[in-house]
Amino acid sequence: MIYEKEARGPPFSFSPSTADWNTFEAMRTLIALLLASPLFCCAQPPAGYYDPAAGLSGEGLRNALQLIIDGHNELSYTTLWSAFGLTDRKPNMKVWDMYSDVPSGTPAYEYAFVTDQCGAANSEGDCFNREHTFPQSWFNSTTPMNSDLFHLYPADGFVNQERDNWAYGEVGNASWTGSNGSKLGTCNFPGCSGTVFEPIDAYKGDLARGYFYLLTRYHGQENSWLSPMLLNGELRPWAEALLISWHQQDPVSQKEIDRNNRVYSLQFNRNPFIDNPNWVPAIWGPTASVNELGAAPTQIWLDADALHVVRHGSSGTAALTVVDVQGSLVAQRQFAGDRTLVPLEIAAGVYVVTIQGPEGRFVQRVVR
Repeated sequence: MIYEKEARGPPFSFSPSTADWNTFEAMRTLIALLLASPLFCCAQPPAGYYDPAAGLSGEGLRNALQLIIDGHNELSYTTLWSAFGLTDRKPNMKVWDMYSDVPSGTPAYEYAFVTDQCGAANSEGDCFNREHTFPQSWFNSTTPMNSDLFHLYPADGFVNQERDNWAYGEVGNASWTGSNGSKLGTCNFPGCSGTVFEPIDAYKGDLARGYFYLLTRYHGQENSWLSPMLLNGELRPWAEALLISWHQQDPVSQKEIDRNNRVYSLQFNRNPFIDNPNWVPAIWGPTASVNELGAAPTQIWLDADALHVVRHGSSGTAALTVVDVQGSLVAQRQFAGDRTLVPLEIAAGVYVVTIQGPEGRFVQRVVR
């Protein structure tokens, strides 16, 4: 039997103020009007919305998408409570919490909007709050990403606290497991180490596409972000491989399509990787961005046990990473100047070399 958090008592009771109820009533009216609209039921990108991105790939595609979805209508942080009533509402009118939901079964508990919201919790099932899937500390709580719905969701308050600021990953040995199978523990994904949080399989793609959105919408600002999943503003090789695998294994669902449309009705921008999932590999796939740096041609080759890199006409500092086809990190370094030599003792196989420098991103596959 589902435990629904309808009747509440001390010490977790919440008494909404008149302002809270007025906000809720206003949002409920907005929801009713939107749902009644024949346009909302089948909302899609406006005609021509993505035309500037047609035929592009790699950094060119990411830059074009960034210009399309930039400058969205910024919501206040407090408005998120009422916005969730539109964007994250289950068919039964309960809160759609990906950290407690059981898509193929019965969740241990469900929450009601307004009366079950909170700031903190003492145990799972107490109340729900606002989860930044990309933790605020990673971007110093800067606006407008602080209230951007494409990476903000309602979540069980206690699970949110357990997740804390840990990176997403795949857990080998779990130190904590939630009611729906979400886990905290030691990462066992290739190239990843330390403590990570793993959501259930049904929502991994949702969260991955939220990250790809962030790295596109805020492209150019991410160099200042401090995250264990990023290196110089770009996804670390293991994190990129992880999120791409989640994106592929958990395809876009009707829930995501509906949410994309509803967020669009509030923010007036969209998550392009929900509208067109093929844009993920077009930007971050193994062959994305190959030979993009035409203004500063880059040559990469293997010779004996060393990797040679020559960047003609470039002298700025660049970050180099080498990963194998499973996404495991083989080597990484920063270098300045127009060339470097990286000793590599590697087995026969295919490897992906990525160079991120002032001119942009260059990716090349090499074979040993």
